Amino acid sequence: MNAIEIQGLKKSFRGLYALDGLNMTVPLGAIYGFIGENGSGKSTTEKLICGHLVPSGGHIQLFGKSYRDTGVRARVGALIENTGCFPNSTIYQNLMMQAINLNLQNPDEEIRRVLKIVRMDGEAQLKFKKCSLGMKQRIGIAMALLGDPALLILDEPINGLDTDGMRIMREILVDITKNDGCTVLISSHILGELEKIATHYGIIRQGKMIQELSAEEMEGRCRTFTTVKTADMNRAFADLQMQYADVRLEEGRLRVYDVDDTEAIVRQLLDHGHTVQEIRKNRIGLEEYYIELMSRKERG
Repeated sequence: MNAIEIQGLKKSFRGLYALDGLNMTVPLGAIYGFIGENGSGKSTTEKLICGHLVPSGGHIQLFGKSYRDTGVRARVGALIENTGCFPNSTIYQNLMMQAINLNLQNPDEEIRRVLKIVRMDGEAQLKFKKCSLGMKQRIGIAMALLGDPALLILDEPINGLDTDGMRIMREILVDITKNDGCTVLISSHILGELEKIATHYGIIRQGKMIQELSAEEMEGRCRTFTTVKTADMNRAFADLQMQYADVRLEEGRLRVYDVDDTEAIVRQLLDHGHTVQEIRKNRIGLEEYYIELMSRKERG
């Protein structure tokens, strides 16, 4: 059984399809990085899963049941667009209003539980308007965690955060999956941060899923390359092309792809009279993989 299974999902607005036959599978306990350009359909998908929108076609199952099932819906927490908090109320008061709305038993205990998870148990009496952006995002996650959901849906929760804010957010998401068994669906444009925590990825384009893969599969597909700098880059480029199949001149550096033997590259350059100023091994990350995949799709 998976946390989310979507088949042929469609959603149109005034005759234009935001989603056009989307398929998606999110395993239990995953941190699923949902990736795509603006307007690709990420937020629409999340709103449909949460029941905020009505689909034009297709099927959504959560934990093996219809997403319309009231018992299943009670197991979903979400932070989409904003927290919806009252600025002049304290963090505790805002959480209490939501806890009452959810008809939770022992709301005080539940509020203190979620505040501890998001590292804000010492700020309960701080007014929401006094909070930083990072704190507001964590409050939104605390709000979504009320009632101990099994599935957490987050729309761009790390956008605009500073380095420390992103680190705290990463720790929170890893903790709730490992300690509480929660499944997380998270969309983000900050792919470098997403790569640090995601166990699975879904890449969407123009309302269709173009690729789903695990972090292990991503690791296997991300190519290694050696970066080289010499005094005469153009001549070095020509000389390396004689020996290696995939050499590129990018961003002021030469890249030799899929070659582990850096000493052989150095020898090739020295034999042709070059002085190597810089050489290091690298690996294509999630961001470069995504850009390359999008480029291939555009070329057809």
